[in-house]
Amino acid sequence: MNSLLLECAGLDKRFGGVLALAEVGFSINRGEIYGLIGPNGAGKTTLFNALTGIYSCDAGGFSFAGKPLAGLRPDQIAARGIARTFQNIRLFGNLSALDNVMIGRHVRTRAGVFGAILRTRATLAEEVAIERRALELLAYVGIAARANDVARQLPYGDQRRLEIARALATEPQLLALDEPAAGMNATETLELKKLLERVRADGTTILLIEHDMKLVMGLCDRVLVLDYGRKIAEGPPREVQRDPRVIAAYLGGAEGAASS
Repeated sequence: MNSLLLECAGLDKRFGGVLALAEVGFSINRGEIYGLIGPNGAGKTTLFNALTGIYSCDAGGFSFAGKPLAGLRPDQIAARGIARTFQNIRLFGNLSALDNVMIGRHVRTRAGVFGAILRTRATLAEEVAIERRALELLAYVGIAARANDVARQLPYGDQRRLEIARALATEPQLLALDEPAAGMNATETLELKKLLERVRADGTTILLIEHDMKLVMGLCDRVLVLDYGRKIAEGPPREVQRDPRVIAAYLGGAEGAASS
């Protein structure tokens, strides 16, 4: 099997006169945890939105598992094997944790409108399987005891875990996480790190936007750094951390680095 999973080349995205992404190119190998970092406003979430079909790019393109994905809708991209979470939690707040994961699982269902209306035997069997898998995923992320709790009433860290469980329910090849550690305390972040290491060990590649540099340095195999929509560095975390362009982007140049 080809080790290359995602390949992007020359991605541009404009919002009016603002160039949010400028000729961004990179690739992710199967089995990697690939980090995406940069100062606020660097274009990280814009890139995520382009990869997952929320935005269409003005130039460039990307392929996933050898097939072009540019121009597809978010649901089509999810069906091809890319799942994501959001910087701001987007759960169905009034539904249970179990229902949230079951909704994610429906991207892999086979029953059509006919089966859903008539409640055929195949449809009922599939619903049982969906519920069983959703319960397994809640256990996998460590919140099985919360299965029947309303999502909006869960503690913040558990809501983050629930989002990951819902994304995993789509059976992704690539799990794209937008700041999953945001708002977590040190203990929650450590548990998140262990969970993501397990996800990778179980065969899912991870693309991670994160501001917690300790988490990035301890988790990612390679890191891409954006600044003002442009790629300024890429490589192993420790190497990228020492790059003068990265220091300048985060600290405001040599003067800022010297005074920090």
